[in-house]
Amino acid sequence: MNVYRSGIKRKELEMKITREGLGLVFLKAKPFLAVVFLQAGLAGMDIISKAALNEGMSNYVFVVYRHAVATLVIAPFAFILDKKVRPKMTISTFLKIMLMSVLEPVIDQNLYFLGMKYTTATFAAAMANVLPAITFVMAWCFRLEKVELMSVRSQAKILGTLATIAGAMIMTLVSGPDLDLPWTRSGPTHDLHRQQPQISIQHTIKGALLITIGCFSWAAFMILQAVTLRTYPAELSLTAWICLLGTAEGAAVALVAEKGNAAAWAIKWDTSFLAAVYSGIFCSGIAYYVQGVVMKERGPVFVTAFSPLGMIIVAVLSSFILSEKMYLGSYVKCRVVGAGVIVMGLYFVVWGKQKDYKSSSMEVEEIPVKLSDASKSKLEVVTTNVDTDERLV
Repeated sequence: MNVYRSGIKRKELEMKITREGLGLVFLKAKPFLAVVFLQAGLAGMDIISKAALNEGMSNYVFVVYRHAVATLVIAPFAFILDKKVRPKMTISTFLKIMLMSVLEPVIDQNLYFLGMKYTTATFAAAMANVLPAITFVMAWCFRLEKVELMSVRSQAKILGTLATIAGAMIMTLVSGPDLDLPWTRSGPTHDLHRQQPQISIQHTIKGALLITIGCFSWAAFMILQAVTLRTYPAELSLTAWICLLGTAEGAAVALVAEKGNAAAWAIKWDTSFLAAVYSGIFCSGIAYYVQGVVMKERGPVFVTAFSPLGMIIVAVLSSFILSEKMYLGSYVKCRVVGAGVIVMGLYFVVWGKQKDYKSSSMEVEEIPVKLSDASKSKLEVVTTNVDTDERLV
């Protein structure tokens, strides 16, 4: 009987250890799953938004509707769930939030969508891959990122960041014969395809400049969000404030840009409505919240390092949905060279960041030991016997 009970206890203990092990694996994988989920959602935004812009929707009005939807969705959750953790709003915090709502919802998004109008969704997603490098430099300047040139992990982060950008550029700049895919041919049933404008060199250069400037604004937003979360650690409330102020400030810009064009504000049950709802809920609501949560643990560079994954998703989906031309060189080398370089770069960045994460964790764990050096006699050593589950003090 005792042997039977001992066997049951041992099995229960093994199951407990297994559950704890799986929980630990999931806990470690959560930041990675979150940023991959984030990039997949942002890639969908590029496709839907480009379709709405092709139909003639104003990018200024689109930004306003997007953040209005995000505010309506996020605000109730922020009011209820952040009630216990939301700190008192100070003038300093409010000014930071106002600046954030100008940097990303107004400047970055208007310039990004305007640049997308001049080019394609794939090109816009590729140009946005300068974001990790810009964020890395800004984070280093504001001491949010540790950079020691003689350190292997810092060299890995720098090399990985450059590699992800290089991979994205290979996917865009390497060209070859046009792949005449059936779904990229214009026809009577392809209304969105007929409305897609022809891309000229002038439009490409103009679009690239607008998107690059927008990425500088986006990177500054990420840095400021990381700084603000230190004194205002309520991610949902911060998201709601950014969306609310972004709606007001974006509306002011749209009223000036679309002065005398009341038709620009009209929205129907079509692609423009879908783009506003999808982008508002996911890309302005959920995305701000998710990147804020991950950023508190891993920093802004970790969040932006995965942005090249969105490029791969957009490149494939845009050929099906928007009939954007794919070329033999860019298609094959995208899969073999560009994607491979991006994955390699991501590995280096994540490896370097993981080393930093472990180092910072060790520093935190060492603090109590250092503080208790003067009173070693008061320390209690606790050991656990796994078999008997007894604690000895």
